[in-house]
Amino acid sequence: MRLSTRPVYVLLLAGLFVADSSYAGAPSPALVKAKSDAEARGYLSAASHGEIVANAKKEARLRIVTNMEPANFKASAAGFMKRYPFIDVQVQEITGAEEAQRNLLEIKRGAKNYDVHRLSTDFYNEYLPYLLKVDIFGMAQQGVLQIPPAIIDPKNRNALALLSFFQVTAYNKDLVPANRLPATWDDLLRPEFKGKKFAADIRPQEIAGLVPAWGVEKTLDFARKLALQQPIWVRGSTRAMTAIIAGEIPMMIGPNFNSTKRIQAKDKTGLLQYVILEPVPLRPAEIEGIQANSESPYAALLWFEWMASLEAQRLVDEFEPFASSYYIGGGAVEQALRGRKLSVVGWEQNQLMEAWQAEVVKAYGFPKVESK
Repeated sequence: MRLSTRPVYVLLLAGLFVADSSYAGAPSPALVKAKSDAEARGYLSAASHGEIVANAKKEARLRIVTNMEPANFKASAAGFMKRYPFIDVQVQEITGAEEAQRNLLEIKRGAKNYDVHRLSTDFYNEYLPYLLKVDIFGMAQQGVLQIPPAIIDPKNRNALALLSFFQVTAYNKDLVPANRLPATWDDLLRPEFKGKKFAADIRPQEIAGLVPAWGVEKTLDFARKLALQQPIWVRGSTRAMTAIIAGEIPMMIGPNFNSTKRIQAKDKTGLLQYVILEPVPLRPAEIEGIQANSESPYAALLWFEWMASLEAQRLVDEFEPFASSYYIGGGAVEQALRGRKLSVVGWEQNQLMEAWQAEVVKAYGFPKVESK
């Protein structure tokens, strides 16, 4: 396995998605029809898993752009290559909106650097014309790929979310007694939480994430009331949770579950704790798709299937950590949310999150970050 931080330029292979007769077993008539129907709609498809594997052997390599933690993508790539030793994996990490935008511009220019791309939520619709039109959703429904259809965009059918994020409320257990902890979002409006008693992020993903459950008007009304509580306005959760451990901030709404668990594991004092307020905002993360001029689309499909396996998701929980997909049973996220009321940000709604966040910030009254 070669893990690269530099673009890799290679020649485009011909004959993508040409069926290979060497795979074992003939597909059923239903699968043949499903493939034919997909192709009639302009989508490429495969009629069997063996067809995918046989063609992936010919491709022999896979180039991936990801936003996953380095420890995670190294472990995931190693696990994938153990399962498919005939595929050499190269991984490029990108972080932040600027790198995502630069990557998108390269795709638009027709660069053939990579096969699998991480699709930034901020620019999701802009990626779509440059993705391979392959019916991942249909192949998952037919069992050709062992991928839960719930993690695949059902409209575009060629992008999927490998991880899930949800928000918690982190607190210092010495500053916020157990009998005073909020149990619901409305509890944050109680008089005892007024006047710098908790921190709130000026990029309010957790509040915008309530729209699916509450609707826009109720969410904005709550945001206005929350601002009247005079929270400590911050940007980003890492520094705020460090301040919570130091006793400088009692509590913070909105840090990601995986970020909180990561910092909690390093907290030798044991002061950093969290509660999960319902409805729990849940959104897709690490959305990936295959570039239209990819030379290794079959290997990419096997990568998606591998990442959707419980084995790979356990690696995610270990090395990301705690960011597995809610829709893959047995992962840390699914277990943490089991039986809870959720506010699920679906595929259509995920594209509205930036607009919803802007509306929430407006309802807050354009707060500024307060230095500590």
